[in-house]
Amino acid sequence: MRGAALALALLPASAAAEPYDGIYRQAENADCALVGADGGSVRIADGVFEGVGSQCLMTLPVDVVDMDATLYTMECAAGGEAWTERAMLMHTPDRDGLFMIWNGYAFRYDRCPDDTVPVEPGAAGAAGPDDAAD
Repeated sequence: MRGAALALALLPASAAAEPYDGIYRQAENADCALVGADGGSVRIADGVFEGVGSQCLMTLPVDVVDMDATLYTMECAAGGEAWTERAMLMHTPDRDGLFMIWNGYAFRYDRCPDDTVPVEPGAAGAAGPDDAAD
């Protein structure tokens, strides 16, 4: 029994983030394929949250008692700056979305289709949400 508990304690932080892995819309009309850009989507994969122009390593997960929620220490970086914040993640009641609560801010993200193929901002051929074909 102690061996199983020790094995669970040694799992990397990425394993703890798996229940939330996915691509999520920032808004109803967001482009799911455009990860990390205004008007696009955010992504959680392998213990990393990719937001607009930033990335956060999701560490030190703590289950919230009697809630389908997890509190993380987010080790973030963007624009040459680094910071640490706490954030709580919680599935929506239908489990088709995510609530992300930071100190003073709360966001609801709807899950993008599972077959979404992400395009990183700045990649060749990536169009912004305001770009229109002629």
